[in-house]
Amino acid sequence: MPEHIPLLTPRRRLLVLAICCASVIVVVMDISIVNVALPAIRHDLHASESGLQWTVDAYTLVLAGFLVLAGSTADRMGRRRIFQIGLATFGLGSLLCGLAPSVGWLIAARALQAVGGTMLNPVAMAIVATTFPQPAERARAIGVFASMSGLALALGPILGGALVDGIGWYAIFWINVPIVVAALVCTALFVPESRAPRARRFDPVGQALMILVLGGVVFALIESRSLGWTSPVILGLLAAAALGVLGLLRYEPRRVDPLLELRLFRSVPFTGALAMAVCALSGFGAFLFVTTQYLQDVRGMSALAAGLCLLPVGALVIVLSPFTGRLVGKRGPRLPLVVAGSALALAGGASLRLGPATPLPAVLAVYLLFGVFLGTVNPPITNTAVSGMPRSMAGVATSLASAGRQTGTTLGVAVSGTIVGATATRSATEFTGAAHGVWWMVLGLGLAVVVLAVLSTGRRASATAVRAARTFEEVDGAPAPAPAAAR
Repeated sequence: MPEHIPLLTPRRRLLVLAICCASVIVVVMDISIVNVALPAIRHDLHASESGLQWTVDAYTLVLAGFLVLAGSTADRMGRRRIFQIGLATFGLGSLLCGLAPSVGWLIAARALQAVGGTMLNPVAMAIVATTFPQPAERARAIGVFASMSGLALALGPILGGALVDGIGWYAIFWINVPIVVAALVCTALFVPESRAPRARRFDPVGQALMILVLGGVVFALIESRSLGWTSPVILGLLAAAALGVLGLLRYEPRRVDPLLELRLFRSVPFTGALAMAVCALSGFGAFLFVTTQYLQDVRGMSALAAGLCLLPVGALVIVLSPFTGRLVGKRGPRLPLVVAGSALALAGGASLRLGPATPLPAVLAVYLLFGVFLGTVNPPITNTAVSGMPRSMAGVATSLASAGRQTGTTLGVAVSGTIVGATATRSATEFTGAAHGVWWMVLGLGLAVVVLAVLSTGRRASATAVRAARTFEEVDGAPAPAPAAAR
């Protein structure tokens, strides 16, 4: 049975799109905006380096773990209803973040924020898709919606720097509250309710195993510096994560609607897209975490000046994202992905030359490379993830690609924080020396993106996507699409 789509006027459809874009901006911006406030949070709340890592990762870890669940729950219970619950939860979490008396309370409030955030991004995408029934209109609307994500991620440090310097670090959370209140009112007035004709079933075992794997790995990475890799706690967490992976591999294929649809991994483009999402955002997460501390703790900049130094990243995202989307449509995802991976690798290599007294123009030139990377990486990853997939699996594939991005950001922060430790508070030279390990990692991640881009976008890769799509024919009720031409 096809989904019923309410007939809306063009003006109301644009209002719905604006509401959904506002939600994605606040959720994604909170991934990056907090980075520029980390030195102030360390000073005011006497936070350790692992406390700062958890301030970032508590948010991205919850996002990664519950994105797919939130999307399927909204399909079943109503997208507007779940969207409203998500807005209210995100707003409450933001308010509590600004009131946190200690870093422990801040981390807990960040996790609550993220619970709300998981109900916003995938649900907003589904609302946009159902609000614009015509394929051409829908493609343009989704393009606008998707571009907000990269823009928010890049501009977060700039807005955060202005708020930290002008008001205080708590303002980066409180600014969300009036936006959320306005979005709640507008959602009640203008967004129609919708449900999927067939909602995927809840998979509690798969969800628990997913959290065990992600949580175990991230906790082990963050706490390994203080506890040691041979600590029984760290070894136990890694063992639990390994058992969780085995549990997913054994349990998920038995379910009709698994949380982690393993048949998707028979598609080389999908598997490559997921791996590229993890590698790419690991690199960018590490860059943001280390760079904001380098600019403020090593070079002595204010939060606003540090945010403005990241302006080249945001400017290039604005310029390159629309162009990249058109290029993907005309020539396929390979070229943008190769450009993105090359830019990330070059940025990591160039960052090895950054020291406490490196001329600022040279620093900004390196950040331009990170801007080229972020402006060209997201559209082709999404395109590659859904390449050859039937409509019944497109939403799941996109959600898993988004979860891969959040997982990558989480791992990037966890690993980079473990590498640099608390050197930012001890010596400028010691910090930049320790950061070399991070930049070598970023260089390697960029090269990995290039290799994966080549392997996942050829004719043979497209053929595996078609074969994987055939395994879902009984769900979609339509023949698998023809293989895409190699790029």
